[in-house]
Amino acid sequence: MLLKTFGWSFAITVLGLIAAVFYDGWTAFGVVAILAVLEISLSFDNAVVNAGVLKKMNAFWQKIFLTVGVLIAVFGMRLVFPVVIVAISAKLGPIDAVQLAFDDKDRYQQLVTDAHPSIAAFGGMFLLMIFLDFIFEERDIQWLRWIERPLAKLGKVDMLSVCIALIVLLVASLTVALNAHQHGGVHVDKQATVLLAGVGGLITYLVVGGLSGFFENRLEEEEEREHEEEERAAREGKPKSAVLLAGQAAFFMFLYLEVLDASFSFDGVIGAFAITNDIVLMALGLGIGAMYVRSLTVYLVRQGTLDDYVYLEHGAHYAIGALAAILLITIQYQINEVITGLVGVVLIAWSFLSSVRRNKRIAAEEGQGGDADKAEVTSGV
Repeated sequence: MLLKTFGWSFAITVLGLIAAVFYDGWTAFGVVAILAVLEISLSFDNAVVNAGVLKKMNAFWQKIFLTVGVLIAVFGMRLVFPVVIVAISAKLGPIDAVQLAFDDKDRYQQLVTDAHPSIAAFGGMFLLMIFLDFIFEERDIQWLRWIERPLAKLGKVDMLSVCIALIVLLVASLTVALNAHQHGGVHVDKQATVLLAGVGGLITYLVVGGLSGFFENRLEEEEEREHEEEERAAREGKPKSAVLLAGQAAFFMFLYLEVLDASFSFDGVIGAFAITNDIVLMALGLGIGAMYVRSLTVYLVRQGTLDDYVYLEHGAHYAIGALAAILLITIQYQINEVITGLVGVVLIAWSFLSSVRRNKRIAAEEGQGGDADKAEVTSGV
């Protein structure tokens, strides 16, 4: 099971490290290895959240996520995305931006760093909406009840998460955006940029998340209707239209996963520049890390880990909320990537341990109940 799920990740790791050695020697080997570890540590919570969505999709779309999705994640976000940022920031053509990345790496890094406020605002708002919608939803299983129970009651207010997100964006534009950090330690006013990018992130979440939720609900309604019809008459079902609807639902959930992954990768791409400004080494290192995140997502789904450790999803969403806040703060202040990674790891580890304690408590209670039943039978009660 482990080799089947992580086999491609292991293979890509070997090929990537070999390519790094041929590209620039053993120094490049070390840089790629560090970048891969950085990406995995920053994106572990991404894997947990992805698994919560992916488990609703069939085997075909899980394979699409591992194939087409990996191409988008590795080549799109880890290689093309930084080049697109430079092309837009410097008003260059794509070919000129690629040439700049190879010929003038310092200038390339400067342009990407200067674009960080808009990237952080877009990604921060998208991730914040994911966290808010989760925390305001009423659910049977609650981890930190003293927080989640009152917030679930507040969540009954329509559009509350959108209102709070807009308030956070407004506060960010009036505080950190006024002295946004730029290359060389310079601070400039990026208020308009942050507002525009933040609204863009909010709109992206509402459109993609709304469409995926809409088609998912339509699929559930169609399945219920067909089940009722099959009970009345086996020949009255319409499997063809149901398959088409399932495809639509899966497609938009797949699109949602890709946008989610993109938002998670923002901090990894920007943080990678603290280690290297070579886009080839960056693509190799972050690409290897992205492969492990994908494989870990599928592993969690196939092992039923989220069902066995029910607080993991909670911990991942709290990590998302923390990452959203960190992204917005980094518009003005620099935060070490180690801190960013540790926040997510600590929250997920805490939720995992809480899940283990919960499982032990339930097992103990069931054991006590079984002993009581045996005692009753023995005593003839």
